[in-house]
Amino acid sequence: MLGIYGWNLGYKECRGDSSLTFITDSTSTSITTSKLSLPTILCSIHSKTSICKRAFTEMATTNFGFSTTAEEVADHFKDQIKGKTILITGASPNGIGLAAACAFAPHSPGLLILAGRSPATLSAAAAEIAKLAPTCPTKILTLDLSSLATARVAATEFNSWIDVPSLDILINNAGIMSTPWGKSADGIEQQFATNHIAPFLFTNLIMPKIIAAHGRIVNLSSAGHRFGPVRFNDHNFADGKEYQPEAAYGQSKTANILYAVALAKNESLREKGVTAFSVHPGVIATNIGRHVPFEVLVERKVLKEDGTPNNEGPWKFKTHSQGAATTMVAALDPEIKGQNGAYLADGRIGGEEVQEYAVDKGNARKLWELSEELVGEKFDF
Repeated sequence: MLGIYGWNLGYKECRGDSSLTFITDSTSTSITTSKLSLPTILCSIHSKTSICKRAFTEMATTNFGFSTTAEEVADHFKDQIKGKTILITGASPNGIGLAAACAFAPHSPGLLILAGRSPATLSAAAAEIAKLAPTCPTKILTLDLSSLATARVAATEFNSWIDVPSLDILINNAGIMSTPWGKSADGIEQQFATNHIAPFLFTNLIMPKIIAAHGRIVNLSSAGHRFGPVRFNDHNFADGKEYQPEAAYGQSKTANILYAVALAKNESLREKGVTAFSVHPGVIATNIGRHVPFEVLVERKVLKEDGTPNNEGPWKFKTHSQGAATTMVAALDPEIKGQNGAYLADGRIGGEEVQEYAVDKGNARKLWELSEELVGEKFDF
């Protein structure tokens, strides 16, 4: 069965006029428009009011969009890749992390670091890159995000690499989706633990090397952040009694966005030239959605009865390369630096609507404090 990465179930596209909302470091400004070129509106089909909201949009420096491939982005920004040290978590076969790595590889990065929990899987990924770009240097880092202890081990190993003094780009790509109820070894609901808490710890522990490069951090989120905000007072869903897989996935994906906002608002990191962004990759057939019941995906017209993607349904699928394209833009585009903390989709800021609770500065601060509490460590850069 195919899985769905970054799914957007419960929503459909429609067309119409709307207003634009530009979000900067200090202000939020709405501009009403009457004539836009094919504006995309996302309409909630399950809300009580069925209100249609226009995603905030801004002019892009390119024509990147839904169908843009990772290779096209890499070619456009090839000068931003040359000589860079790039670390991608979850870079495994049949995933968009490896698709991004394969797009980086032909453009002479200084080093590609593939991080994941299975050395065998990482070796297979490295072999695939070697076939595509034989001269591209790669390195493997075992990173298991299912526990804080293993995340610390990986960070300690990475920090010990004296031949890698800095990290230009960190892509937090690894994740799980809509799993049955379960807790990590640290007693944290497993989607929140794997998708946010462990990456939060790993990223902050290796931050000195990111700071050394004035680096950029990209968090893979999803339009699925709409499934729920962070439950600051009950992130464990009453110890499973109130657990809903989609709501838990939404909580973790909202956390990915808020973490980028929190990093962007950190004055010390800003002064050191560190930037952070979150992205919605789109709907892609990968293994991440393997826990979603097959009959549910068929009922919602995501998959056909034979298990193949249903492109005649309300959700358009992207290829792996198209799914990695927005990650590439977030990692490479120098023009978005001034909108530090932004959320990207379809290759640009404003390509998809983002819920207010996912970009709220107060929520970003609360998430940082909760995350520090759960990992048992405070971070001051």
